[in-house]
Amino acid sequence: MTAPVTVSVTRHVDPSQTTQMLAWMQAGTSMAEKFDGFLGSGWVRPGVDSPDWHMLYRFADAESLAAWEASPQRAWWLEAAQGDVEESRRERRTGIEGWFDEPTSIEATHAVPAPPPRWKQMVIIFMGFFPASLAANWVIAHSVVGGWALPLRVLASVAVLMPLMTYVVLPWITRRMSWWLHR
Repeated sequence: MTAPVTVSVTRHVDPSQTTQMLAWMQAGTSMAEKFDGFLGSGWVRPGVDSPDWHMLYRFADAESLAAWEASPQRAWWLEAAQGDVEESRRERRTGIEGWFDEPTSIEATHAVPAPPPRWKQMVIIFMGFFPASLAANWVIAHSVVGGWALPLRVLASVAVLMPLMTYVVLPWITRRMSWWLHR
Protein backbone atom coordinates (compact mmCIF):
# COMPACT_ATOMS: atom_id res chain seq x y z
CA MET A 1 0.00 0.00 0.00
CA THR A 2 1.36 3.42 -0.92
CA ALA A 3 1.08 6.67 0.96
CA PRO A 4 -1.36 9.44 0.09
CA VAL A 5 -0.06 11.86 -2.53
CA THR A 6 -0.60 15.61 -2.37
CA VAL A 7 -0.07 17.69 -5.50
CA SER A 8 0.64 21.39 -5.15
CA VAL A 9 0.21 23.53 -8.26
CA THR A 10 0.90 27.23 -8.64
CA ARG A 11 -1.09 28.79 -11.44
CA HIS A 12 -0.90 32.31 -12.81
CA VAL A 13 -4.28 33.89 -13.59
CA ASP A 14 -5.32 37.37 -14.66
CA PRO A 15 -6.89 38.92 -11.48
CA SER A 16 -9.82 40.17 -13.58
CA GLN A 17 -10.75 36.52 -14.24
CA THR A 18 -11.42 35.62 -10.56
CA THR A 19 -15.05 34.62 -11.06
CA GLN A 20 -14.22 32.37 -14.00
CA MET A 21 -11.28 30.88 -12.09
CA LEU A 22 -13.46 30.00 -9.10
CA ALA A 23 -16.02 28.31 -11.37
CA TRP A 24 -13.22 26.43 -13.18
CA MET A 25 -11.72 25.18 -9.91
CA GLN A 26 -15.11 24.07 -8.58
CA ALA A 27 -15.74 22.17 -11.81
CA GLY A 28 -12.38 20.40 -11.49
CA THR A 29 -13.05 19.50 -7.86
CA SER A 30 -16.52 18.18 -8.72
CA MET A 31 -15.02 15.89 -11.36
CA ALA A 32 -12.11 14.74 -9.17
CA GLU A 33 -14.51 13.87 -6.31
CA LYS A 34 -15.99 11.12 -8.46
CA PHE A 35 -12.63 9.31 -8.72
CA ASP A 36 -11.67 6.58 -6.27
CA GLY A 37 -9.09 7.71 -3.76
CA PHE A 38 -9.86 11.44 -3.95
CA LEU A 39 -9.24 12.90 -0.48
CA GLY A 40 -9.83 16.60 -1.07
CA SER A 41 -8.62 19.83 -2.58
CA GLY A 42 -8.21 23.50 -1.79
CA TRP A 43 -6.63 26.75 -2.90
CA VAL A 44 -5.15 29.95 -1.52
CA ARG A 45 -4.03 33.29 -2.92
CA PRO A 46 -1.45 35.61 -1.33
CA GLY A 47 -3.81 38.56 -1.84
CA VAL A 48 -7.00 39.66 -3.57
CA ASP A 49 -5.11 41.20 -6.50
CA SER A 50 -2.50 38.45 -6.74
CA PRO A 51 -2.25 36.61 -10.04
CA ASP A 52 -0.88 33.51 -8.25
CA TRP A 53 -3.24 30.76 -7.12
CA HIS A 54 -1.80 27.93 -5.05
CA MET A 55 -3.90 24.80 -5.43
CA LEU A 56 -3.69 21.47 -3.64
CA TYR A 57 -5.35 18.17 -4.32
CA ARG A 58 -4.82 14.87 -2.57
CA PHE A 59 -5.38 11.23 -3.50
CA ALA A 60 -5.11 8.12 -1.34
CA ASP A 61 -2.28 6.65 -3.42
CA ALA A 62 -0.22 7.12 -6.56
CA GLU A 63 -2.48 4.81 -8.60
CA SER A 64 -5.61 6.83 -7.78
CA LEU A 65 -3.79 10.05 -8.63
CA ALA A 66 -2.56 8.57 -11.92
CA ALA A 67 -6.12 7.57 -12.85
CA TRP A 68 -7.31 11.15 -12.30
CA GLU A 69 -4.37 12.70 -14.12
CA ALA A 70 -4.80 10.40 -17.14
CA SER A 71 -8.58 10.80 -17.29
CA PRO A 72 -10.42 12.42 -20.19
CA GLN A 73 -12.39 14.45 -17.60
CA ARG A 74 -9.22 16.12 -16.35
CA ALA A 75 -7.97 16.68 -19.91
CA TRP A 76 -11.26 18.39 -20.79
CA TRP A 77 -11.11 20.46 -17.60
CA LEU A 78 -7.54 21.65 -18.28
CA GLU A 79 -8.39 22.42 -21.90
CA ALA A 80 -11.32 24.57 -20.76
CA ALA A 81 -8.86 27.01 -19.15
CA GLN A 82 -6.31 26.94 -21.98
CA GLY A 83 -5.02 30.47 -22.54
CA ASP A 84 -6.51 31.80 -19.28
CA VAL A 85 -4.42 29.82 -16.79
CA GLU A 86 -0.66 29.33 -16.84
CA GLU A 87 0.89 26.67 -14.62
CA SER A 88 4.18 27.90 -13.17
CA ARG A 89 5.03 25.23 -10.60
CA ARG A 90 3.99 21.69 -9.64
CA GLU A 91 5.21 19.39 -6.89
CA ARG A 92 4.14 16.09 -5.36
CA ARG A 93 4.42 15.16 -1.72
CA THR A 94 3.94 11.71 -0.24
CA GLY A 95 4.98 12.27 3.35
CA ILE A 96 6.05 14.88 5.84
CA GLU A 97 9.04 16.05 3.81
CA GLY A 98 7.43 19.49 3.44
CA TRP A 99 8.39 20.17 7.07
CA PHE A 100 12.01 20.13 6.02
CA ASP A 101 11.87 22.54 3.09
CA GLU A 102 13.48 25.93 3.38
CA PRO A 103 10.87 28.71 3.11
CA THR A 104 10.90 30.20 -0.37
CA SER A 105 9.15 32.98 -2.17
CA ILE A 106 6.92 31.91 -5.04
CA GLU A 107 8.18 34.85 -7.08
CA ALA A 108 11.82 33.99 -6.36
CA THR A 109 11.83 30.35 -7.41
CA HIS A 110 10.03 27.90 -9.60
CA ALA A 111 12.25 24.93 -8.81
CA VAL A 112 11.42 22.94 -5.72
CA PRO A 113 14.45 21.67 -3.80
CA ALA A 114 14.61 17.92 -3.33
CA PRO A 115 13.55 16.85 0.15
CA PRO A 116 16.16 15.22 2.35
CA PRO A 117 16.24 11.42 2.51
CA ARG A 118 13.57 9.92 4.73
CA TRP A 119 16.15 8.43 7.07
CA LYS A 120 17.44 11.93 7.81
CA GLN A 121 13.88 13.12 8.41
CA MET A 122 13.40 10.21 10.82
CA VAL A 123 16.58 11.12 12.72
CA ILE A 124 15.49 14.77 13.05
CA ILE A 125 12.03 13.78 14.26
CA PHE A 126 13.58 11.40 16.79
CA MET A 127 15.94 14.14 18.01
CA GLY A 128 12.96 16.36 18.71
CA PHE A 129 10.42 13.79 19.82
CA PHE A 130 12.51 11.76 22.27
CA PRO A 131 13.36 14.61 24.68
CA ALA A 132 9.86 16.11 24.39
CA SER A 133 8.25 12.73 25.04
CA LEU A 134 10.62 12.01 27.93
CA ALA A 135 9.80 15.37 29.54
CA ALA A 136 6.06 14.92 29.01
CA ASN A 137 6.11 11.43 30.53
CA TRP A 138 8.13 12.63 33.51
CA VAL A 139 5.68 15.50 34.14
CA ILE A 140 2.69 13.17 33.81
CA ALA A 141 4.19 10.62 36.20
CA HIS A 142 4.81 13.31 38.82
CA SER A 143 1.47 15.09 38.57
CA VAL A 144 -2.21 14.55 39.23
CA VAL A 145 -2.52 13.13 35.72
CA GLY A 146 -0.19 10.27 36.74
CA GLY A 147 -3.06 8.55 38.53
CA TRP A 148 -5.33 8.58 35.48
CA ALA A 149 -6.05 5.48 33.42
CA LEU A 150 -3.48 4.77 30.68
CA PRO A 151 -5.69 5.87 27.74
CA LEU A 152 -6.37 9.23 29.41
CA ARG A 153 -2.66 9.75 30.22
CA VAL A 154 -1.74 8.98 26.61
CA LEU A 155 -4.48 11.30 25.35
CA ALA A 156 -3.20 14.12 27.58
CA SER A 157 0.37 13.49 26.42
CA VAL A 158 -0.56 13.45 22.72
CA ALA A 159 -2.77 16.54 23.08
CA VAL A 160 0.21 18.46 24.46
CA LEU A 161 2.98 16.94 22.33
CA MET A 162 1.31 17.12 18.91
CA PRO A 163 1.04 20.93 18.69
CA LEU A 164 4.34 21.36 20.54
CA MET A 165 6.13 19.15 18.00
CA THR A 166 4.38 20.68 14.99
CA TYR A 167 4.74 24.37 15.85
CA VAL A 168 7.79 24.55 18.12
CA VAL A 169 10.13 21.57 18.27
CA LEU A 170 10.27 20.40 14.63
CA PRO A 171 10.59 23.89 13.09
CA TRP A 172 13.30 24.74 15.65
CA ILE A 173 15.36 21.59 15.18
CA THR A 174 14.90 21.65 11.40
CA ARG A 175 16.37 25.16 11.20
CA ARG A 176 19.33 24.16 13.37
CA MET A 177 20.01 20.96 11.45
CA SER A 178 19.37 22.25 7.91
CA TRP A 179 23.12 22.11 7.21
CA TRP A 180 22.92 18.33 7.67
CA LEU A 181 19.48 17.72 6.19
CA HIS A 182 20.28 19.39 2.86
CA ARG A 183 23.91 18.33 2.57
